[in-house]
Amino acid sequence: MINLRSVYVAALGASCAVFAFGAQAAEVSLFCSSSGAELELCQSAAEAWAKETGNTVKINKMPANWGEALPIYQQLLASKSGDVDVLTLDNIWVGTLAPHLVNLKDKVPAEEIDAHFKSALADATVNDQLLAMPWFIDAGLMFYRKDLLEKYGKPVPTTWQELTDTAAFIQDKERAGGKADMWGHVWQGRAYEGLTCDALEWVASNGGGTFIDAKGDITAKNPNAAAALTLARSWIGKISPEGVLNYDEEGARGVFETGNSVFMRNWSYAWGTSQADNSPLKGKVGVAALPVGKAGEKSSGCYGAGLLGVSKYADDVDAAVSLVRYLTGAKEQKRRAMSAYSPTIEALYSDPEILKGYPFLTDARKAYAESASRPSQATGGSYNRVSQRIFNGVHNVLSGKETAEDSLAKIAGDLERLKKRGW
Repeated sequence: MINLRSVYVAALGASCAVFAFGAQAAEVSLFCSSSGAELELCQSAAEAWAKETGNTVKINKMPANWGEALPIYQQLLASKSGDVDVLTLDNIWVGTLAPHLVNLKDKVPAEEIDAHFKSALADATVNDQLLAMPWFIDAGLMFYRKDLLEKYGKPVPTTWQELTDTAAFIQDKERAGGKADMWGHVWQGRAYEGLTCDALEWVASNGGGTFIDAKGDITAKNPNAAAALTLARSWIGKISPEGVLNYDEEGARGVFETGNSVFMRNWSYAWGTSQADNSPLKGKVGVAALPVGKAGEKSSGCYGAGLLGVSKYADDVDAAVSLVRYLTGAKEQKRRAMSAYSPTIEALYSDPEILKGYPFLTDARKAYAESASRPSQATGGSYNRVSQRIFNGVHNVLSGKETAEDSLAKIAGDLERLKKRGW
């Protein structure tokens, strides 16, 4: 078993070190998110690294919509451009960009690598090559009205069936008490990437796999997966409004944060918005790992993360790797954690200074450690088509157009055809 404290100390030391590359300074090109707070964190960290090493950093701003960055990366990398050195990556892009990324396994000390959640490293790894370093992490979480659970003497549910029953009980009690708009559970039901995440969580936590396994084998069609989707279908109109079939993250958050739902599935950012000074739910929200479908399974929150990769065509690969090590090291991850970005270094979840400001991380730690990955590594450049087939098929189940068994059989058949054409 890894001694997390000693690994943390080693990683902290490495992140504070000055990385030297001889007399000649290098200029490293770095892509940062264009949003205000995240851009500032990225820029200031890059400037600190440059000051320590004597190098310089050229900051490139990503599009506001991260999805628009991928084709830009693909164009630059396909031309073997030296204009891109370090790339901020969505974890589902690693498989697509794998041929162009440096294997960091032999360039980053093992103790620094081992400090990160295994789930974060898994999504950065393709064919046993570590193609990116984890920078910040996220996973699907269960938000709940702790005041209402206390009011009715209900424990935090640990299985989906318990959530179903508790949601229905409290919903009915609240409606009987005059809260006509109360619902039991809100989530992301629109036919888009968010539904692929929700479906993965239901299916994986019920022992039904991840639609496609790490080897690229199609696992979508199985009884456990069908049972999970059938249960989710039963929520519509009962504990979840019909409108949930068109909800994204913000749609679900809007219902929950106006006080009209007992439970919500969402990402970690919803903790901050629910605890804002003007929020009617401030002090009333709890956070936990998502339930499981059956005993013995992991909570399987859908893994999402920001990663940093190095282009094979960088003018100075070693300098680029040095910058990545600095940005993903313990010192910098702690600084980002104090600005509400969940760290990927597991030992930071025991840091009292971080937990004082962000106590939800105590409960989120389990979700991050047990998160489930979408099949993006195995499917590479075909992932978008794979996800589209999954979320459309699952939406057909939720809207009552197909049974879970029929839809999963069609999903499996379509995925097999995509596979035969080559991921």
